[in-house]
Amino acid sequence: MSEEKSLNFLEEIVEADLASGKYQSILTRFPPEPNGYLHIGHAKSICLNFGLAKKYGGKTNLRFDDTNPSTEETEYVESIKEDVKWLGFEWAEELYASNYFEQLFQFASQLIEKGLAYVDDSDSETIAKEKGTPTQAGVENSFRSRTVAENLQLFNDMRSGKYSDGEKVLRAKIDMASPNMHMRDPIIYRIKHAHHHRTGDKWCIYPMYDFAHGQSDSIENITHSICTLEFIPHRPLYDWCIEQLEIFPSKQYEFARLNMTYTVMSKRKLLQLVNEHHVNGWDDPRMSTISAMRRRGYPAESIREFCDKIGVAKRENLIDFGLLEFCVREQLNKTALRRMVVFDPLKVVITNYPDTTEMLDSENNPEDANAGSRAIPFSKELYIERDDFMEVAPKKYFRLSPGQMVRLKSAYIIKCDELIKDAEGNVCELHCSYIPESKSGSDTSGINVKGTLHWVSIPTAIKAEIRLYDRLFKVEDVANAEGDFKDYINSDSLHIIANAYAEPAIKSDDRSTGFQFIRKGYFVSDRDSTEDQLVFNRTVGLKDAWAKEAKKAQ
Repeated sequence: MSEEKSLNFLEEIVEADLASGKYQSILTRFPPEPNGYLHIGHAKSICLNFGLAKKYGGKTNLRFDDTNPSTEETEYVESIKEDVKWLGFEWAEELYASNYFEQLFQFASQLIEKGLAYVDDSDSETIAKEKGTPTQAGVENSFRSRTVAENLQLFNDMRSGKYSDGEKVLRAKIDMASPNMHMRDPIIYRIKHAHHHRTGDKWCIYPMYDFAHGQSDSIENITHSICTLEFIPHRPLYDWCIEQLEIFPSKQYEFARLNMTYTVMSKRKLLQLVNEHHVNGWDDPRMSTISAMRRRGYPAESIREFCDKIGVAKRENLIDFGLLEFCVREQLNKTALRRMVVFDPLKVVITNYPDTTEMLDSENNPEDANAGSRAIPFSKELYIERDDFMEVAPKKYFRLSPGQMVRLKSAYIIKCDELIKDAEGNVCELHCSYIPESKSGSDTSGINVKGTLHWVSIPTAIKAEIRLYDRLFKVEDVANAEGDFKDYINSDSLHIIANAYAEPAIKSDDRSTGFQFIRKGYFVSDRDSTEDQLVFNRTVGLKDAWAKEAKKAQ
């Protein structure tokens, strides 16, 4: 009998709230800012918010935090929606902070009327200086004593466009001596004359995240507002605004964000990689974005499984990238079609095979009884991998060498009889003989061989380009490495094989799903593929090569 999985701390909170009758049902939200593409860290938040609501019969809103018009674009909105759907989730409502701009303006006006907000003419440097330090109280300036009437007039003038960017801000009036720096009269509105992707030029003042977030949660009756740990110091302001405005009491809870080896999880840094052309766009398969992982061939199920395995914690830790790759391998092993592709071809001529083509049967996936099989053409001229042959072989070398026998996958046993060299002395062709009685599935030869090689028949081989992607960074903890993070970019993160050869079934396969190229790894067709030029991206190797290298280094 399997042991029941224990609840994480958020599930415990939800179960207690439902049991006490505090809520009849729960409502969560996923609130991305549309200023870039989502990354694997966001996937954890998506799985958490949507998964929690689903488990307890609740719902989740997708709300775009579009309060900074100078960095936000509709392109990012659409990519975020695509990522959430691809991960397997449906939102209850698609909402935007900009839906609430008028209501948020009225909330800010209410704080002014209560004597809890004021317009400050100070520049940003002065405001920062007057806030003091964590060990020294801040200083109240003269603008803090403005009357309610004056503040209301100035705030309305800010809205009407009377002032330029940075000329004035609206601040909450809380406590300049608070030990929490976020409570020392935080800015809640700033002037920004910028075109907004949804509201156009209607507004020239925009709420700060700390003001818009809690009130938007409250407007939507969000029961459990789940954030990452860096928002713990922001929670008192979240609660203060809701309490002073006397609106629905949404509650904020924090969990540890995802930090993963060999990656960066900063939109700013990801944007830098894109803009400086270290990668080929947001969906470059080496990036940590969800769209990049989709293009690389990671199944959505494997990302959900990964997020489930790492769990929900209250303490930051560094997750091994190898765990994500393990989840990818586990999923693809069950679903990927097996196909034979030769990356570095060496010609083999089977001298005693007739000048005909034979169709051999081979299973599509030994892990899936319903996957069926496909026919593979076999002829006297084949390609094998160049590194599957060695002219002078050491002991326990079970691949092809002069006088040695191997089995060709799903075909026959062959023996290397002769090798042909070019003018430079390089082996360019092998002449072999086959054992007719050794056909896979009906072998009566009585010959046992230890090596099995993949191959393709030359007359029917399909040419393909193979892109071998690897980790973008060569150090584990990129975020905490000294100096510029770009100094740690792995210069060997992409190798392109222009002239690989695949068995012909791959031409008619559904290339939207993944493949296991036998003995090579898992691959997926890239969007650059055409009918005349197939392109495949390596999703992940058959084994964790980085773990092996790490052991060598120890």
